[in-house]
Amino acid sequence: MPALPRLIDASGQPCYGLFPDGVEEINYLDFDLRTVMDKPRSQLARRFGANQFQFISLLSSELIVGVAIVDLKLVSSAFVYLFDPHTRRFDEFSFLQPLARGTTFDSRPGSGRAVFEKGRNRITVDAAGEAGVRQLLVELADGTRIDARIDEGASQQPLSICTRAGYTGWVFTRKTAARVCTGSVSWRGQQFDLRQLGALAAVDWTTGFMRRETFWNWGSLSCRLPDGRRLGFNLAAGVNETGFTENGIWLDDQPIKVDMVDFQFDRAKPLAPWQLRSADGQIDLRFQPVGTRQEKLNALLLASNFKQHFGQYHGELRVAGETLTLDGAWGLVEDHYARW
Repeated sequence: MPALPRLIDASGQPCYGLFPDGVEEINYLDFDLRTVMDKPRSQLARRFGANQFQFISLLSSELIVGVAIVDLKLVSSAFVYLFDPHTRRFDEFSFLQPLARGTTFDSRPGSGRAVFEKGRNRITVDAAGEAGVRQLLVELADGTRIDARIDEGASQQPLSICTRAGYTGWVFTRKTAARVCTGSVSWRGQQFDLRQLGALAAVDWTTGFMRRETFWNWGSLSCRLPDGRRLGFNLAAGVNETGFTENGIWLDDQPIKVDMVDFQFDRAKPLAPWQLRSADGQIDLRFQPVGTRQEKLNALLLASNFKQHFGQYHGELRVAGETLTLDGAWGLVEDHYARW
């Protein structure tokens, strides 16, 4: 079946549910946004009420990379981090732009473009240039450069979902994991070839009118099994759980839906192990954090307490009639509170 052309229909209402064939455009400005007392909101309120972000991870046993562009309209931000699992070397770069200056974020999750610029630092995510490819280009003032091509050919089947958020809002998200990527990373005078590393990518593209105060826990994996198959997952709790969930596994290019997931961890001990278990028994994992990218912001209207841990997964996934064992596969978990 063809992809849904637009998320918001002619009456100004979003289409809710899972979209196996995707959604071409998230036309959020056409949404009939109203107050909790059913009064229509203005075009300006729609423009500044929607949040958009895109996060990309590149994972291997020799290099871990995380890159994000966040457009909150009143402010935009971006971050880049790199971690070497062998040397434990870690670098992080964070940027803010008032009123989202130097930031563009297209409304097409599968074929759009996002750009963040500040000074001599530029991050571009481009899925519009070459069919079946999402290009990530990071050029930082200190010389760090990431040039990655992520395979988004016809074989991929993203998890695309739209759910209600609070009384008046909604969130659309499109997730992929364990995608083949090629290219290079230049960092601190060292060159990394992503193909030689066997690096795999995950992409999170999200837009919506989110709850004023929200939180989520999240887990992501992109790895290769001993037999060479690619394994990835996207797991979350606290967001996108109204009627549908964004939880899924990819075994090579086959998507497998997962039920609700419970995250057990001690927020006061950030490097203590996490436990992740799904209600349907497909997920039974322990995650051991090794390092953290974190940020705390409390600025009147906006606030964020963000912790993204990189580390190793151990345990079992019971999928498609077989049990898959993880013994130290590198991945991510996240604990995030936001007021926006």
